[in-house]
Amino acid sequence: MNIAILGAGIIGVTTAYELAADGHQVTVFERHASVAEGASFANAGVVAPGYVTPWAAPGMPAKVLGHLLARHAPVRVRRPLAAADLAWMRQWRAACDPATYAANRTRMLRLAFYSRHRLHEVAARMAYDFDRSSGYMVLLRGDRDRQMVQPGLALLRELEVPFHEITADEARQIEPALHPHTPLAGAVHLPQDEVGNCRQFAVILRDAAEQLGARFVFNTAVSAVDTAQTATLYIAGETAPQRFDAIVLCAGVQSAALLRPLGLRLPLRPVYGYSISAHIPEPVYAPRSGVMDERYKVAITRMGQRVRVAGSAEIGGTPDAMNDAAIQTLYKVLADWFPGAARLSSGVQVWKGARPMLPDGPPIVGASGIPSLWLNLGHGSSGWALSCGSARVLADQIAGRAPEIDTEGLDVRRLAG
Repeated sequence: MNIAILGAGIIGVTTAYELAADGHQVTVFERHASVAEGASFANAGVVAPGYVTPWAAPGMPAKVLGHLLARHAPVRVRRPLAAADLAWMRQWRAACDPATYAANRTRMLRLAFYSRHRLHEVAARMAYDFDRSSGYMVLLRGDRDRQMVQPGLALLRELEVPFHEITADEARQIEPALHPHTPLAGAVHLPQDEVGNCRQFAVILRDAAEQLGARFVFNTAVSAVDTAQTATLYIAGETAPQRFDAIVLCAGVQSAALLRPLGLRLPLRPVYGYSISAHIPEPVYAPRSGVMDERYKVAITRMGQRVRVAGSAEIGGTPDAMNDAAIQTLYKVLADWFPGAARLSSGVQVWKGARPMLPDGPPIVGASGIPSLWLNLGHGSSGWALSCGSARVLADQIAGRAPEIDTEGLDVRRLAG
């Protein structure tokens, strides 16, 4: 088939690769100048399937309220708040019901473990490697943090995910650069989890997709999908439509606006995250792989010769308004754990990205209910961890094959209004 893909973030690029590998003629339209320029640009890079769970969880509304006045809050609510943000928050609160959470958690974990398997398969085929390292560790500052992780550890045991509860001394053997003066009650080490440079992988995979015949069209915004003619789209600034056999929508937060004229209203909203990236002057002072501060929900990861610090979940606000408090939290957590890891005097890259989040957690992967229009969107903060699996699931569905995993609950009927 002749297939158009809208969006060249990590979801769009992996989808392009899988569809091209299946022999389809693929054209990818992207409004930015290259791949992975939006939410995929400078994320934490963590691939930890056991920690891919819905943000809509029992007890989360109370935690969010408790963080509202905190100086270094992992979750923030900012003005302006659109009416759609308030509606999203109402749906998110309803999805925190224990039964709903359990079902969505199962869906996300199933896809996350499959996605990691698929990532390894795809990476093994590529001619070039990307910055990656094995192992991931959750740092526990005190007894309260140790208690907070216990429900998650019970789930890991249930899933038979290898992990070790370790002492502070054992944690420092794994990551020798951890600051000795920052209180550390212990840690959780996940040896099979990993860190990888999402944008670097996307660039390499774009090249692999192009070798399979895929075509990427950059600096090109799709203004509309035709409401009457199947698989027809309009490019901004052009009058003539472009027709395809099928369209796959992977355009992140912008997907909601493209779907609305088609009668498909999805509660897809941006939840903003932040990161700082800086050069490592002395590798001995930097992390070997990746750690996550449980109290502040901030990840510190090694990206080749750079260190990246990423975190925060910000509801509301605008894409171009940086929150100094959120950025200062990243600097604080870096100074607490790896004070000599980064050259902060110059060349620091500060990034804010809009995670395309659905209120209940899992993405939507599959048919839209509109003829010849397919969806692969709403992955939120787990886009990198879910990308390869989501792309393969969608490619199998388009080919009329049964995916290798159960896709119950990933279809659009779950949320469409």
